[in-house]
Amino acid sequence: MLTSISGKSVIVTGGSKGIGKGIAKVFASKGAKVMIAARTEKDAATTVDEIEATGGTADMFLCDVSDFDQVSALAEYTAKTFGGIDILCANAGIFPQIKMIDMTADDWDQVMSTNLKSSFLCVKACISNFEKSGKGRVVITSSITGPVTGYPGWSHYGASKAGQLGFIKTAAMELSRYNTTINAVMPGNIMTEGLADLGEDYLSSMANSIPLKRLGSVEDIANAALFFASDEAAYITGQQIVVDGGQILPESLEALEEI
Repeated sequence: MLTSISGKSVIVTGGSKGIGKGIAKVFASKGAKVMIAARTEKDAATTVDEIEATGGTADMFLCDVSDFDQVSALAEYTAKTFGGIDILCANAGIFPQIKMIDMTADDWDQVMSTNLKSSFLCVKACISNFEKSGKGRVVITSSITGPVTGYPGWSHYGASKAGQLGFIKTAAMELSRYNTTINAVMPGNIMTEGLADLGEDYLSSMANSIPLKRLGSVEDIANAALFFASDEAAYITGQQIVVDGGQILPESLEALEEI
């Protein structure tokens, strides 16, 4: 059983939908005080209401995570509201599907700013709080797409997710002076609102290509993030864990027929 994170202050960027919402709700269910960082007020407010309805503690802050002034304001508000920042879950990300022939430089930059640049900005904004408390945890939501696999239309997304893994290697060394760890969770295909938009054919084909024969849940990712945020993971930093139901393991689809 993991050490309790009850009373810990947690920021979850992109916490109003999908994996981020799952992370926020799981952390809140364990007694953490959760700050939902998002762009859309309605979705953020709904998540806060759902957490509070089950007895959890949550608040929200609207910001663009690719803007350092706004991210700094998020960190300041969280520290003031919850008495500090113990855990940062840098989860915010977008994945518009655009093949390179149609992709513009602005398309590329938008994904890089939202997914990769924001990881750096959010960590940077929290460092002073980690230093003050003498301890901290950072969990980055990466992906198997980019670091391990590829898919047409997601060259920018894949590059941003691979970049996050490169970032945490040096970040782990620099954050060690603040007794702070940083690790990444690499989800496979997880059932979220965004994935559902890709259609039933895509969902069915993906499920059939996974040894466990199902798409993952947001709770599957949240539980991995919870471990990285725990005291039990205090000696793990600069690492990543794949949570994909075995998706990246088969050499071919034919291999699954042998199971």
